[in-house]
Amino acid sequence: MANLVIDIGNTFIKFAIFEGNKILFADQFEDIGNDFFENLCNKFTIKKAIISTVKSENGLWQTSIANNIEVVYFNRGMTNGINNHYKTPETLGLDRLAALIGTKYLYPQKNAFIIDGGTCITYDWIDFEGNYYGGSISPGLNMRYKALNHYTSGLPLVGSSNDFNENFGNNTLSAIQSGVQNGIKYELAGFINNYKNNNQDFNIILSGGDSIFFDTLLKNSIFAPCIKIEPQLVLIGLNAAILNYND
Repeated sequence: MANLVIDIGNTFIKFAIFEGNKILFADQFEDIGNDFFENLCNKFTIKKAIISTVKSENGLWQTSIANNIEVVYFNRGMTNGINNHYKTPETLGLDRLAALIGTKYLYPQKNAFIIDGGTCITYDWIDFEGNYYGGSISPGLNMRYKALNHYTSGLPLVGSSNDFNENFGNNTLSAIQSGVQNGIKYELAGFINNYKNNNQDFNIILSGGDSIFFDTLLKNSIFAPCIKIEPQLVLIGLNAAILNYND
């Protein structure tokens, strides 16, 4: 029997099928059709589902799931041993909480600095005892490119490039790439250094849709040996929450 894990974010709906702690299948869509659950049931025997969402309204496909199996909605009370010291815990994003749970599940008794690259970039620190005090939120990779185009009259819309590896640009296109991509690289290094000064032993967890790209930015840095890439960290955290809920 498998669990269906769904994360409804600002841009994508991500989901995975878990058997225990093993991912059998994972994918993401901008939107999901009403036959979504029926199609999954043709391939997997699903016992229970957990849904995390940033949206207030449910789609018809969610109703279809709830009519067939038990659905648990992830909430801030499902901490799985995370000691949340955030001053406004009710405002902590569910995706960030799930990432903390996923990190503690994968790397117990280990300090960790989580960098999640999606619509926004979030930075969160959790210590080896599961204490969480807060983090940082900044614009994501694509948001930065789009903002330069949207808020100016002369700058074109440029996309990210894995091949760009220069210290500066020599034309408008490469200057934008340098500003965005080098800016993120220096931002990543700055945040990591800030925590490294006070904590020598920790993992750097890269998660989210831009995790592989961020790994490329940091591959030649002194931080490379500490990096763990977990693109499905939020889904892993949600699955850990429902496994604990089952108990």
